[in-house]
Amino acid sequence: MIEQDSFISHRNLLFTVAYEMLGSATDAEDVLQEAWLRWVDVDQSQVHNPRAYLIRMVTRQVLNWKRTLLRRREEYVGEWLPEPLLTNPDAAEVVELSESISIAMLVVLETLGPTERAVFVLREVFNMPYDELSEIIGKPAATVRQIARRAREHVAARRQRELVSRSEQQVVVERFLAALRTGQLQQLMAVLAPDVTLIADGGGLVAAARAPVHGVGLVANLLVRPNRAIAASALWLNGELGGIIQSEGAIAAVSFVVENEQIVRIYAIANPQKLTKLDKPVELAR
Repeated sequence: MIEQDSFISHRNLLFTVAYEMLGSATDAEDVLQEAWLRWVDVDQSQVHNPRAYLIRMVTRQVLNWKRTLLRRREEYVGEWLPEPLLTNPDAAEVVELSESISIAMLVVLETLGPTERAVFVLREVFNMPYDELSEIIGKPAATVRQIARRAREHVAARRQRELVSRSEQQVVVERFLAALRTGQLQQLMAVLAPDVTLIADGGGLVAAARAPVHGVGLVANLLVRPNRAIAASALWLNGELGGIIQSEGAIAAVSFVVENEQIVRIYAIANPQKLTKLDKPVELAR
């Protein structure tokens, strides 16, 4: 019972760790299931810090899991984007958490190697000491510090330079969704930056652009077409206000990067296998 309570009490934290390292809620759940099966066989009396022990166990499972995922990604059709999560609006108030789980950040983290990503997440998001990281990764602390530094520099060069306020994000996103619903091409173009980029993920299962689309004209004309009915509504995805778009039987969860009151990047996840976690908010923890 003690083993079960320890795991359950840390489950939201463990899910958050696994999700940030994998970008997939489905794979994170699978990792937690494997970790649970290992945890029940652990001698609880020898575990002095269940939180650290469980994070270490989950991280090692993630690193093992990554080998399978890398092979799967090589066979993926089109652009790969993270699996979106429905989150409570309150998640946006925890700035560090909302930034680290944003679709934009997860896309950046996907460019890191498995070990670099694990070190970055555990150090920068969960503030884990280097000696514990050393034990988890199986490398000397000095080496782990170098890995952490390289990962920070890599992420800093690619992350959104300036975070916008919650209110600014809301205004811009709602203008975008209203323009989509009404089919107003000029209003849509006004809310898009001239060099806006749209990245879509259909996984080869639904129609979606298989390469990034650049430029306000191409993106706007792709989104708004004559005689095409669109339903678009706002919802909280990964700690930020995003949207859900439905058209001609297809559904996409949409996340945005906003700068200077315009949308500079759109992530549209239409792969139906990645839209299964939008029925109820996911509880995350740091």
